[in-house]
Amino acid sequence: MGKKKFGIDPDFIFYLADEIKDLRKVGTQLVIVVGGGNIFRGVAGSKQGIDRTTADYMGMLATIFNGMALQDALEGNGVVTRLQTAFEIKEIAEPFIRKRAIRHLEKDRVVIAGGGTGLPFITTDTAAAMRGLELNCEAIFKATSVDGVYSKDPHKNSDAAKYETLSLEEALKSDDIGIMDNSAIDLCRENGMHVVVFNIYQKGNLKKAALGEKVGTVIK
Repeated sequence: MGKKKFGIDPDFIFYLADEIKDLRKVGTQLVIVVGGGNIFRGVAGSKQGIDRTTADYMGMLATIFNGMALQDALEGNGVVTRLQTAFEIKEIAEPFIRKRAIRHLEKDRVVIAGGGTGLPFITTDTAAAMRGLELNCEAIFKATSVDGVYSKDPHKNSDAAKYETLSLEEALKSDDIGIMDNSAIDLCRENGMHVVVFNIYQKGNLKKAALGEKVGTVIK
């Protein structure tokens, strides 16, 4: 969404492509799970009267829109990618196949995972946790508009305190810390997957976070 209130901001997509290309220079393998809230949110749609299952599938299609836009920007920037989707749309993407995704990573390609899990009632956060675990990733990096995890919403509360580190157990028990949904956090906790929450709008943060520098909040 970038600086827009809705839809896709081309300038921000190109900025992301530059950030990803810069990270790729150090040889990091990267799987990108894209959300779709800038176009359509399933939960919001269901509250407006759309059948929840239908709304969730619409939300999953929105993530594929974003995946296509990001793939186009990356390919135009010289980064070889493969867009894989959780349900088959063979004209525009490959179906997600674990072994094939791993092979793409071994061949130095960036994998973009769209379509969530392919199932309704499951969030993109959970999809990210699942893909991270399936593909043997070392950590999940959640790119947001804030520089980490706070005790309260920092946009609304001036007294919000930032956490440098946090345990997944604490994140799971707190109703005030909205990092990821509980299913995603629980998956990470059960399988020892670390999560790093950082501000993607700060140039260079993606590379710093991936290299283990002090950026955002580390949850483990």
